[in-house]
Amino acid sequence: MQLTKPSFLKLHFTTRLQTVCSVFALTACLVVGSVQAADQGSRHHAKGQYDTVTATYVVVEGDDLIAIGERFEIPVDTLKAQNKLSSDEIEIGQKLVVAVGGAGAAASAPSLTPEQAKVIAEEAYIYGYSLVTMEMTRRVMTNVAETEATRGPMGHLIRVREYPTAAFKDVTAPNADTLYTTAWIDVTKEPWVLSLPDAHDRYYLFPMLDGWTDVFQVPGKRTTGTGPQKYAITGPGWKGTLPEGVKEYQSPTGLVWVLGRIYCTGTPEDYAAVHKMQDEVSLVPLSAYGQPYTPLPGNVDPSIDMKTPVRDQVNAFDIAAYFNLLAALMKDNPPAEADAPIVAKMAKLGIAPGQPFAFDKLDPTVQAALKDVPKAGFEKIMAHFKDAGEAINGWVFTTKTGLYGTDYLQRALVTAIGLGANRPQDAVYPTSEKDVEGQPYTGANKYVMHFPKDQLPPVDGFWSLTLYNAEYFFVANPLNRYTLSARNALKTNADGSVDLYLQHENPGPDKESNWLPAPSGQFILMLRLYWPKETPPSIIDGTWKIPAVQKVQ
Repeated sequence: MQLTKPSFLKLHFTTRLQTVCSVFALTACLVVGSVQAADQGSRHHAKGQYDTVTATYVVVEGDDLIAIGERFEIPVDTLKAQNKLSSDEIEIGQKLVVAVGGAGAAASAPSLTPEQAKVIAEEAYIYGYSLVTMEMTRRVMTNVAETEATRGPMGHLIRVREYPTAAFKDVTAPNADTLYTTAWIDVTKEPWVLSLPDAHDRYYLFPMLDGWTDVFQVPGKRTTGTGPQKYAITGPGWKGTLPEGVKEYQSPTGLVWVLGRIYCTGTPEDYAAVHKMQDEVSLVPLSAYGQPYTPLPGNVDPSIDMKTPVRDQVNAFDIAAYFNLLAALMKDNPPAEADAPIVAKMAKLGIAPGQPFAFDKLDPTVQAALKDVPKAGFEKIMAHFKDAGEAINGWVFTTKTGLYGTDYLQRALVTAIGLGANRPQDAVYPTSEKDVEGQPYTGANKYVMHFPKDQLPPVDGFWSLTLYNAEYFFVANPLNRYTLSARNALKTNADGSVDLYLQHENPGPDKESNWLPAPSGQFILMLRLYWPKETPPSIIDGTWKIPAVQKVQ
């Protein structure tokens, strides 16, 4: 999938689960004592708590300046100078500055060679790509006065009511399986309460993405069931009392994207049922919970580019604009504790949360070395595509999305080509652009996808096969059919197997139920597996293999 316009993009990818905890949740209640910087036996590599917003480290028992310097890649002399230490003695509970930002750090950057500065800047570019892209997407998607189509002001629920047709060109790889109910919210000032109605056993999920694109919670049929449920989405460090029956989901960041998907067959009757469920979903600030609430109209900013694709807007940033935006966003969207090493590296260039990036204060040779970092950084991101997934029988997919830990390159790639990706336990999106012989699919040929008996995609949710043209858009056809799935009442062969026919011409009435119409030219296939099984046979553990698409001779 390609990010061409801001919307609810899916990805042919998904990640190992790792817990990301907010630096705001850290405490500094430590017993004060004395620690010497001299080596005192086995070094524990500075396991104290680091606050990426204030760029401070809290000394714990066993620490010394050498260990702290090693963790953050800062010379001991620099640590002493930053903290005005006259000796190597530090105390348990003491807060040490280990990364300074703004002009101060920029002034120290000349100690870096241009080559060193460029390496750090490229790492920082990749690290920040997801946060910058999320913000730019938010700006475009919320820059309207009232909800319209796939856009709505901050705090407004956007309810997509029907599946797109072949005339729809706003988003590549459109979806004809789930209807979206989404919203962008800011939880820095107060929590927001999401109320979900009884889904009556219908499949749905409401993933919540933080500012760095990690899916930090996923209420839905797989995880929380289909009964009525209420969640307070709170921001970093929030402390307070919630109404009875409301469960807290704490976001690591101030920015949250709620990206709900509800399964729908697309019939008039099912549209009506899903619309009713969408209307019963509510999202209100905690201060308005239990009261009549109407969200305020949005403010339209005429300076926001509403036409250029978001990815192109991000790629157009020069180095100063990019890092200034990143640093500003990191104030309310703090890095995870595990990000401390890269945050410390960034500080050497003067990039720090909430502080301006003084590019013009850098040494001229360093400035020159950083000019092409955005281009080089994005090239590295896209070059990772070939290593990011598995290739089986002409299909490419990954199970490394949704939670990324410190795999910043994977996170950036997923952001670039499929913003809003689910965790693999919720969805996997294998894609195929070529047949098993390595030739691009074309409507000049006829193809069959054969599933042996009891070997249809193993899911607890649903599966579908979607056909797109070479630009990842739906293909106009007499049946207005863009996907095949179990809801099509597929015919089985005498031996219990199932054949799907992928071709331009109608294969005839006996096979029409299993026909996915193709264009006369090139086309692309995407298999969607929602809630894939995690026990054999499973695409997640590799015990189920996607059948190859065979050309009919």
